[in-house]
Formats: sequence, structure tokens, C-alpha cells
Amino acid sequence: MAAARGHVQDPNDRRLRPIYDYLDNGNNKMAIQQADKLLKKHKELHCAKVLKAIGLQRTGKQDEAFTLAQEVATLEPTDDNSLQALTILYREMHRPELVTKLYEAAVKKVPLSEEYHSHLFMAYARVGEYKKMQQAGMALYKIVPKNPYYFWSVMSLVMQAISAEDEKLALTMYLPLAERMVEKMVKEEKIEAEAEVQLYYMILERLGKCEEALKVIRGPLGEKLTSELQSRENKCMTIYQRLQRWPECNALAHKLLLKNPDEWQYYGFYFSSLFHILDQSWCPPEEGEDCLEGPVHHTVDKVVRFVEERVKGEENKESHALRGPYLARLELLHRLRERGSSEENLLGEPLELMVQFFAKFGDKPCCITDLKIYLHLLSPEQHVQFINRLSEAVPLAEPGEEFAFPEDTKALQRHLCLCQLSRALGLHHSLDVDAKLKLISELKARYHHGLKFGKNALKTELQFSDMYCLMAAHVYIDLWVETEDENMVWRCLGLLQEGLSHSSSNAQFKLLLLLLYCRLGAFEPVVDLYSGLDAKHVQHDTIGYLLTRYAESLGQFAAASQACNFSLRFYHSNQKDTSEYIIQAYKYGAFEKIPEFIALRNRLNQSLHFAQVRTEKMFLDLFLEADIVLSLEESVKAMSLTAEEDDIPWKNLRDNRDLLVFTCWDPKERQLSEENRHQSLEEESIWLKMRSLALRLIASLSSLGHAPATQNSALTSENGIGDKTSSLSTLLSQLDHTLQTATQLAEKHIQYPLLGPPSTRLARALSCGSCQCQAAALQLAVHLLELESVGLDESTELQAQICNGFQTLTVQLQEMLNKCEGDLLEMKGTRLKTRPSLLENIVFFVETVSIVLWVASYCAKILRPLKTSLQKKKKKKKDVSTALPVVMHGFQELTGSFLDLFTHASEYIKEQELKLTTLKLASLNLEGCTQEEESFTMSTMDKVQSSYLRSLQEVGDLLKKRTETVKNLKI
Repeated sequence: MAAARGHVQDPNDRRLRPIYDYLDNGNNKMAIQQADKLLKKHKELHCAKVLKAIGLQRTGKQDEAFTLAQEVATLEPTDDNSLQALTILYREMHRPELVTKLYEAAVKKVPLSEEYHSHLFMAYARVGEYKKMQQAGMALYKIVPKNPYYFWSVMSLVMQAISAEDEKLALTMYLPLAERMVEKMVKEEKIEAEAEVQLYYMILERLGKCEEALKVIRGPLGEKLTSELQSRENKCMTIYQRLQRWPECNALAHKLLLKNPDEWQYYGFYFSSLFHILDQSWCPPEEGEDCLEGPVHHTVDKVVRFVEERVKGEENKESHALRGPYLARLELLHRLRERGSSEENLLGEPLELMVQFFAKFGDKPCCITDLKIYLHLLSPEQHVQFINRLSEAVPLAEPGEEFAFPEDTKALQRHLCLCQLSRALGLHHSLDVDAKLKLISELKARYHHGLKFGKNALKTELQFSDMYCLMAAHVYIDLWVETEDENMVWRCLGLLQEGLSHSSSNAQFKLLLLLLYCRLGAFEPVVDLYSGLDAKHVQHDTIGYLLTRYAESLGQFAAASQACNFSLRFYHSNQKDTSEYIIQAYKYGAFEKIPEFIALRNRLNQSLHFAQVRTEKMFLDLFLEADIVLSLEESVKAMSLTAEEDDIPWKNLRDNRDLLVFTCWDPKERQLSEENRHQSLEEESIWLKMRSLALRLIASLSSLGHAPATQNSALTSENGIGDKTSSLSTLLSQLDHTLQTATQLAEKHIQYPLLGPPSTRLARALSCGSCQCQAAALQLAVHLLELESVGLDESTELQAQICNGFQTLTVQLQEMLNKCEGDLLEMKGTRLKTRPSLLENIVFFVETVSIVLWVASYCAKILRPLKTSLQKKKKKKKDVSTALPVVMHGFQELTGSFLDLFTHASEYIKEQELKLTTLKLASLNLEGCTQEEESFTMSTMDKVQSSYLRSLQEVGDLLKKRTETVKNLKI
């Protein structure tokens, strides 16, 4: 607010300042009072009215605020104070389109104002009105002929091309027009800034005019490209590749590598161009230069010699040797082997090259990531030999009881890299159980020994030996997966908690703890762990799935709702933020960034995680509030949910999850494969489809609740019941089809690596019968609609069908409850065993019960008027019989069986709560642990126990509320 009015010298500014101050300090009520006082004296002071509207908006009185704002907007104000205040208000209301109307009116009244014209341009930019932006830019340029305004208009043409659905239109109209506009400025020698040249290059590149683009870059205009290092060379490289001018590409890469032998991307261009030259059998001309860019290395021999010269240059250095040339040797060897070329021998043995690399760079943390990608060059027989050779280069001078320790951090880093490479070669995985346990003991000893090097480290710094701890945790996980001994995972959790106590900022410890707690069914400790990760901006999209996947399924509804809100806040603010980024890019001439910002916005709008969070948040709101706080109809209306509208972009859905967020040193065959990624996306999409369809069917159910009952089937189409039946049937048929696809997928029993993507709730939902029961309940709604239109007299068969449906639901719910039986946490001898699947089953039971009750509630709405109508008929006929129609009798039985089921479920939950409360963890056997390790392990068990209790409490509370709903289901 303060910034918005900083430059204003308005006579009324002194009067308005107290209101601004109140708003800036968050004292909205006082701002409203102050505005009212001012308006009594100065009714014509429009800005005071807008500031009052801002106060009302911020106190939740949106309708009043909007009315006040529109009163001022219709007067078409031209004072800066009112315009700025209305802009702020409309932005807070998420109505940027109203700002454009505001400045359109202001520009008409003050046609020569540069400020209002530029505000109008930016207002169009916020809503993506590219054509109007183009016109506003030119109008601005005519008033004030400054280059930036002219190029705003040009860029708006480019944006029309980018956003055009018809690519032909972009290539034949928008881009050629933009090109002509820039060429006009070039001919008139009016090009001033680098941004203008960048834009010209962007236009030519999009038109595919590579030769022209090359002339611009190599000509005098290209000299303006100075903000980025090697900007001209990089652009030339891109064009040479597009034109497939490989000799020039090779020569330029060679020239750039002479200047900077550590620039990795140039090695890629250098090697790729060589192989294209070989494939084309290109030969240099007999006379003159090889090509425009200088000499071309057109044989493997020349390239090998060049790389070896770069390596020799680094070998002679005493310090700060560059890794690039050493890695280039391995990369070239890898590419030659891929081509099946015998010339790979020119470079030497991969094992020797890697040993040399380790000797030079083994004390750097990046050594493992550098070498890991080339381990495939070693034959399986060489693996042990390779590790033995590396061991010789690891100085372990400090003696210990069983093995020697490193004397300093450099030696520690070398040994750590050796261990990481051993794991990456599969040497850890091939060990038997005893050898793995021995390895864990060694890794833990090395971890504890290494802590002395970080005694004086800041709290935010990681310990030098953290990776030993993480690797020991990974070996524990191997043992857990291999032996199914849960003792291993408890020890793993204890070790990670200990690691976190020494290194509180270690994200990998937090991520692995988060994953393991969720796998054990405990969500409570996860909330703090995730917030401790301090995820920033786009990370909410890439790693948010780790949090939202488990919260609801483990019965922590409040935390789940909070997690969804957290994610949704990011996605919604992204809309507003991206518009601001685009405006800043126009202001500062960073035109090449604008398409990137638009792409980022699209990427987030089409995000799979965004669609999932949106859907699950609506489900959570319905489970926690519908027919408890509000009626189903009110709940559905509050979230603007409609059966007809499907707002998920199924065709463009993007999987932005970071599935490699966990540090992993497993061999390639144990890592996440591309097939796993596709399978995971397919599974996530099917589960989302099922949830989305169920949600739309519930919305359909709530709209049916408004349909008036009629006995006259001829009137059904007038009442829209015919349409509603067809809409409901369409959704049900889609749900049925998706259910079949889901069943086929679940039968494949796909397993992902433990550090890969988590499985969805799909398999559990099918195995416990939740999906089938929900579908059966929603199917009943169609029969009930038919009954409503046909009436009781002519519906004997239909009533019997509905009653069968009631009985089926009771049986299905009973079967679901049976699958919840068993202890969530149990002592097996002196060992603790978790059963998270039972917790997931009880959550599905309560979710399914909610949906079944909404159908039952709709059923009651239909049966009540039919019963009243029947009683009236009986009175006329003086019929004193008390016999109820079959469907009503069936409904009463249904509600009775609900109460029995809920009583059993509540008793089960209470029994589990009691067992968990009385469970004595102190009697557990944690042999072989030190006292400190035992203490950390016990604390993790306490957290799991507490989390299970919290989940049971939340599930029990929801079940109680649903029991109250059943009691109100009377006809």
C-alpha cells in the first residue's frame, strides 16, 4: 500500500494517510471507521470509499466491498489515488479483468497520459490479452516514441503467435508482422538495447529463418549481446545444430574448449558433431580454412589427441585441477563404445581412467556422481578389482579396534566415495544377512568417528560423516525388504533420528524418516519433518506428493486438510505471481523470459499434483462437514462443485513429481526405471479419475435433492429429471469403465523400488471393497430417480430392485468392517509389528460410510413425499392398514443395520485405542544396541504409537458424527 502511493502529491493525501496507515498495519476495522468519518465531511473523496472497500474485503465482507468499489468505478475516476487503490482491491479480489476496464476509461478521459497508458498495458498483461497489449503498446509509442514501448508491442505479437491454437496463423501472420516491425527499426538504425536484438533473434528462430538469425548474431547487432558470457557463441551453436552444419559446430566447440576446458556442454557439442561428420564422410577442403569457424577435428584420432592435451594441461597443475577434461575422456570412451567403434582403445582402459580420476578428485563430494554414470564401462569381473585399486588411494592412518579410520576430512571423503561406489556396483546387495549387519556396524562406527570433524560446525551445517549414517540406513532397509524383519526398520528409524540430532538440516535424513514413518502407518511425526524441509516455491509441486499421499489414508484428516490448503495456496498464488513476473519482464526488456514464465504457469496449472490436491481437499471438506456442519447441497454449493464440469486437463496432465528426490546409490537394475515412471503415472491418473468421478456423482446427488417429486411421468422432462438421469447414468458408466481399468491394473501387482514413487490408494481401495461399495451406492440413485418419476403404485419390481441394493450395501459394508479386524500395533514375542493396512481399511470404511449416507439421505428425501402422498390416499379411501411399501420397509432395515455396523466399528476403534494405550514398549528386545541407539529407537516407536492413537481418535470422531446423521434419517 505504502509503495503504491509513494509518488503521489495529492492535496487529499494528508487526509487519507491515517487510513493508509491503518490498512498497512492490518488494523482494518479502524481503517473503515476512519474512512466513514472522512466521507461524512468529504462525500466526493472517492479514494476514501475505495480504501473503506479494501478494509471490508480484508474483514471478509466481500459483497459490500465490491458494491462500494463499483460505485467509484462507474464514475470512471482519473485521480491516481483512486486508481491505485482500486487496482489493489481488484487484485485482492482476484478480479484483474476489472483493472483493464478502469484504465480503459482513464485513458479515454486523459488520452495523452503516458502513466495511464502504461498501466493499461500492464493490466492487459495480467489477464493475457495479447492483442490489446499490442494495440496499447503502439498507442503508447505514438504518444511517447520510446523504443521499449515499440518493442512491448512487438513482443505482444510474438505472444499472440505462441498462444495461437493455429500454428499456421502464427507462422503466416503474427511472426512475419513482428519481423517486419523489427526490420523497420533496424533499417532506421533505431535498435538501442540488447533486449531488442534478443527479441529479433527469437522471432527469426521461431520462423525457422536460421541463416538470417546467424547473420544478425555474427553482424554488428550481435555485438550488443553482452549480458551473458558467450551469448553469441551459444546462439551460433544452436543455429549450426538446427542447420546441421556440423563442421562449424565442431570448430566452434573446439575454439570454446580452448578458452574454457571445463565447460561440459561444449564437450557434448564437440563429440556429437564429430560423429555426425564421420557419418557424413565429410572431408576438409584442399585449400583455405576448414570452415567459417576455423579448423575442424573430423577424425576420432584428432579428438582423442585434443582431449588428452587438455588432460595433460591439468596434470601439470599443482592445485585446482579441472574435472572436465578427465570426464571428457570417459564420455568419449562411452560414446565410442555405444557406436561399437574399435577406436575406444585409443583412450586406454576405463578402469585405469577411473582410478586416475579418483586419485585426483576422490576427496570431493562430486566424485561419486561423476563416476557413477560411467560404472557400466567396467565388466562385472572388474568390480572387486576396481574397489581394491581405489582402496590403495585411501589414506586410513588412525588405528581402531577392528579397522583404521581417516585422519582428516579429505581422507574421510575418499573413503566415503569408495563405500558409495561399492554400493553402486552392487557389492553391498550381494552380501548375506550377517555380512550386511557387520557392514552396518562398520558404517555406524565410521559415522560416529567422523562426528569429531564437525564438532565446531554451525547448527545449519551438515556433518562430514552424514553419508555413512544414510548408507547404514539404506542397508537396514535392504535387510527389512529382504527378511521382512521389522526390527530392521525400527533400528533404521532410530539411526536416522540420531543422525538428525547431530545434523538438524540434513534433508535426506528428514525425507527418509518421512517415507519410513508413512510406510509404517504413522503420519503424525511427518508434519514436522516436512515443514523442517522448508520447501520453497515449485518444490511444493515436485515433492508435495510425499505429504499429501498419506495424510488422509492414515486417518489424519485435520493434517490432510492443512497439507492440501498449503499446496493450494501455492498454486493459486502462482497465478498472481506469474502475472507479476511477466510485467517485470516487459518493464526490464527480458523478453526471452516471458514465454518461460507462461510455460511455468501452464506447467503448474496442468500439474497432476494440483489436480489431486484440489480433488482430495473437496473430499475432505465433504467428509468433515457435509451433513454435519452444512447440508450436502450447501457444502457442494460452497465449493462451486458441479457434476457437468470436469476441470482436470486430462489430455495435458503433467507429472511434475521429483521421483529422484532420495539420494540413492543402488545399481541401475535396482533403481527406478522409465517403465516404473509410466506405470506410476498411469496408476495416479486412474485413481484421480475415480476420485474425480465419485466427487462429480456426489455433486449430481446434491443437485437431485432439489428436484421436485412428481407422480406424472409425462412431466419428467419438464422437471429436468430425464436430463438428470441421463447425466447421472453417463457419470456412472464412466465410473464403471474406470473401475474395470483399475481392477486390471491392480491385478498386475506392480512393485516400485522403496525409494521410488509411493503406490496410490487404488489397490487398497479395491481389495477392501471401498470402490465397489461406493459405486453400488451411487448406482442406487438412478433407481431412486426412476421411483420418483414412476411412483409407488407402478413400481413393485423397481422397489424390489432397490431393496436388493440396500441389502447389498449392508453386506458390502459388513465385509469392509471385517477386513479391519486385527491389532494395528502388536507385540510378537519381544518384537513390535505394525499393520498400517488395517488403519487404511478403517479409513476407507468411514469414507465409504459417508458416501453411502449421502445416498441414503437423498433416498429419504424421495421417500418422504411419496409416503405423505400415500397417507393422503389412504385417508381418502379410509384404508386403516399399517403395512409399508416394500421400499420403505427396506429403507428402515438399512438405517437399522447402519446403526449396528457403526456400533461395531466404534467398539473396534475403542478397543484398539485401549490396546495402544496399554501397550508396553519397554519390554521390547533391542539387543546389540547401545544405550543411545536404544533411546532414539524407543522414541521413534513412541511417535508411531502416538500417531496411531491420533488417527483412531480422528476416525472415531468422524464415525460418531456419521452415527448422528443416521439417527436423523427418518421418513
